[in-house]
Amino acid sequence: MPTKAINGITVAHFYETYQDKLQLELVTGEDGLHRLIKEGSINRPSLALTGFFKYFANKRIQVLGAAEMTFLKTLSQKEQVQIFNEMVKRGIPCLVLTRNYHPTHPMLAVAQELHLPIFRTTMITMNFVNAATLCIDNEFAPSGTEHATMLDVRGIGVMIRGDSGIGKSECALALIVRGHSLVADDLTVIRLVDERELIANSRDLNRGYMECRGIGIINIAEIFGVNSIRIEKRIDMVVTLKEWTPDVIEERTGLEENFYEILGRNLPHIEFYVRPGRDIARLIEVAAMVQALKKIGHDPAKEFNDRLIAHMEAQSAQPGTKHKVLSAQELIKPDPSELEELENPS
Repeated sequence: MPTKAINGITVAHFYETYQDKLQLELVTGEDGLHRLIKEGSINRPSLALTGFFKYFANKRIQVLGAAEMTFLKTLSQKEQVQIFNEMVKRGIPCLVLTRNYHPTHPMLAVAQELHLPIFRTTMITMNFVNAATLCIDNEFAPSGTEHATMLDVRGIGVMIRGDSGIGKSECALALIVRGHSLVADDLTVIRLVDERELIANSRDLNRGYMECRGIGIINIAEIFGVNSIRIEKRIDMVVTLKEWTPDVIEERTGLEENFYEILGRNLPHIEFYVRPGRDIARLIEVAAMVQALKKIGHDPAKEFNDRLIAHMEAQSAQPGTKHKVLSAQELIKPDPSELEELENPS
């Protein structure tokens, strides 16, 4: 799976992307919008304003709120110039003033001289830091792509993968007809958010479109309505479609858990073998429901296995009976004599 490493984003990109969401207004420093934000976090430089620069997080967006702006009033203009010169010298990408504060004259003078972007926002400091952290974390999240089709099946994010021509899009189309939603077709873009959730979406170019062999490109929203499209969805499970052959051994009990790794995270993984007459879309729909049950603590396979073992133990406890207690997995194993008969038919 190809992955993308983020070394930094420009202040211009951050401003253009989140200007409305963060209520940002550029005060000065347009010539410095090329500066790079190199860390996916926000910093309030309270200690730096006192002259203490050890461990100064200079690669982050610097936010000045009520506390910082009040402290600046206790400093002389000369002291402010020295402090902001030192901050810019250390390579800070930009300053953001919350609560619609105006920059002080020394701050403005240094910014104009050294081409440092200064923004202000009407948001209070805590709200801005929380919202901006989510935005910047989204930009710096590890990402990659999978040749797969992504859907929302009753709230469960299902990524369908398999060889070209195996029927991923046709299966997805059958699920959309049943009321489920398409996230991405053929190429799914994936981000690891907050180091725990894999979020899938589509490229802007082909969002809402699907290729169906024999028909061509179709617009899902126009045919099935806007509810048939999701912008993004967390991936909860992966389904791999494979060509069926007579010698394949398919999972019968669901007791064995398999996983598929994406960006260092393991996801529940199921393999379905495609053959004529088999309703793969229905199987995926049921598998999604089973996954939903597991997420709330109900595992049908384990529950049945426990009931079966309890039943066998109860039978073996009766006087005069001796039974070996078998699990559900052992019960479905074919008898060796049956396998020999299949391999060497008379």
